Amino acid sequence: MSSSPEVEVPSGVATLWRSMQRAYRAEPALVVASLAMAILATIPDALFALWLKLLADGVIRHRRGLVLAAALGLAGSVAGGWVLRTAGGRVQRKFRMRVGVVLEAHVAELQASVSTIEHQERPEYLDRLAVLRDAVFHLDHMYMSVFSTLGALLRLLITVGLLMSVHPAMAALIVFAVPTVAVSTWRSGVQRRVEEGAAPHMRLARHLFLLGTTAPPGKEVRLTGIGARLVEQRRRAWEAWNEPVASSHWTSAAWQAGAWGLFGAAYVGAIVFAASGLHASAGNVLLVLAAGSRLSQYVAMTAGEADFLRMWLDASRRLGWLESYAGALRDRADRPVPERLERGIRLEGVSFRYPGTDAWVLQDVSLDLPAGSVVAVVGENGAGKTTLVKLLSRFYEPTTGRITVDGTDLSRLPAEAWRCRMAGAYQDFFRFELQARHSVGVGDLDRLDEPTAVATAVDRAGAVDVVAGLPRGVDTQLGPTWNEGVELSFGQWQKLALARGFMRDGPLLLVLDEPTAALDAETEHSLFERFAAQSRSGDGNGRITILVSHRFSTVRMADRIVVLSGSRLVEAGTHDELMVQDGSYAELYRIQAHAYR
Repeated sequence: MSSSPEVEVPSGVATLWRSMQRAYRAEPALVVASLAMAILATIPDALFALWLKLLADGVIRHRRGLVLAAALGLAGSVAGGWVLRTAGGRVQRKFRMRVGVVLEAHVAELQASVSTIEHQERPEYLDRLAVLRDAVFHLDHMYMSVFSTLGALLRLLITVGLLMSVHPAMAALIVFAVPTVAVSTWRSGVQRRVEEGAAPHMRLARHLFLLGTTAPPGKEVRLTGIGARLVEQRRRAWEAWNEPVASSHWTSAAWQAGAWGLFGAAYVGAIVFAASGLHASAGNVLLVLAAGSRLSQYVAMTAGEADFLRMWLDASRRLGWLESYAGALRDRADRPVPERLERGIRLEGVSFRYPGTDAWVLQDVSLDLPAGSVVAVVGENGAGKTTLVKLLSRFYEPTTGRITVDGTDLSRLPAEAWRCRMAGAYQDFFRFELQARHSVGVGDLDRLDEPTAVATAVDRAGAVDVVAGLPRGVDTQLGPTWNEGVELSFGQWQKLALARGFMRDGPLLLVLDEPTAALDAETEHSLFERFAAQSRSGDGNGRITILVSHRFSTVRMADRIVVLSGSRLVEAGTHDELMVQDGSYAELYRIQAHAYR
């Protein structure tokens, strides 16, 4: 039964810990080196005020050794800080590059691990994924932000410790720094919720931008003259996204200005208190002035790092949500796919509706697909033919009812293993802009580079003429946007897609969902007549062939014809049986036969 879990966004700490573990498993040496560099680089700067105090005390007290130690400390802070920052920057760039690849692959694997494609049509999923997509390519910065935040905290603690060495009351200055960090953290969460709420407008703006700037819709955009309208709609969508987001940013800026004003007043008071105290000495005053002036910078830097860390934590939480979502939808199958079909496939009271809709695409469909049979599915547009094919392919799970394979519920068969025993082509095929051999060969990755397998598939699909017409045959790069790439007609692309579907030998289920709509009726009939004969002779594995077509000259060769209308199964039988019944099929057949006269 179809289900889409409601998964909450997990806590930032949990997702951060998992992300750190993932990075350490991928690059342990670089993680340790980056952390060490980030922390060590903060120490020389934090000790700068101490060296100034010692220098002043040494000069006033005429202690040459103290002056020399302070001078060496100052020189070491400057040189050591520069060396650590330079070396650390290079290590961190290398770390970000390598871990970034790991993160991007992880997100891609998470999306691919879900056995169905139902979630890709859920608006709430797409909205969150749109926000995650922006952040995931920068998640590698999250690790540096963690390291930098730790370094900033260490630097701040050293500075506070130096101030407390003058007078313990100086520690109170930190209390006034808390609002700056608290406001930054609070407002970041508010901004995240505002961005997620406005995500649909952002997705629409991007979609409209692609419509107006990419090649596929370019002809229709120019033919219909809707370019200006797209620009205006995109502007309105962008404003609908930008207005709440910008407003939340301005509000955050106002809160942060207030928090920093409070800290500034406390800082001035602390300087006056330290300079007028009983223990005021030249060295202590210089330490307070230097450390105090740097304290404001360090609090700002710590708050800034915390702000960045919060932003990356939000991205990490979204990644954690995707991990939880994918985990909830991960295939729980526990039965092996049979080596051959004995009885066939059966649909028992199957109904289906797409996510977020109330309209039934299929209703209470019960149907037997015997092993070794060729079954044609016909019906008007919107009758549910393609949806039926997608259910058999396990791209979707039935909303109610079930599908069995030799008596075993299809949901208990691993989706990946089931699809490895499938072959076929769909009407909404993808144009793989690769070399022609690979555009066909990806239909069976195990035989991707086998020339004989590719040639056989091309011959089965009747695509020999397409390959023969290419400048370099199967070695030709497809797609005009690539160097020496060749553009194909829709019909040529369709033939290669069909060849791709014929790459696998011995499938249990062969699905042909109007894959030859661009071919003429005679060519299609000849092609499928030959292939139906091959399917029936088969290799003894009980293969079932599902053929979806609007051309009844092709459909009539099937062993069994299934007629869908209004989301329901209305007729089933052979061509002769359905003609005798004189129902929907007979009427559609006569209409089409008359049109071809």
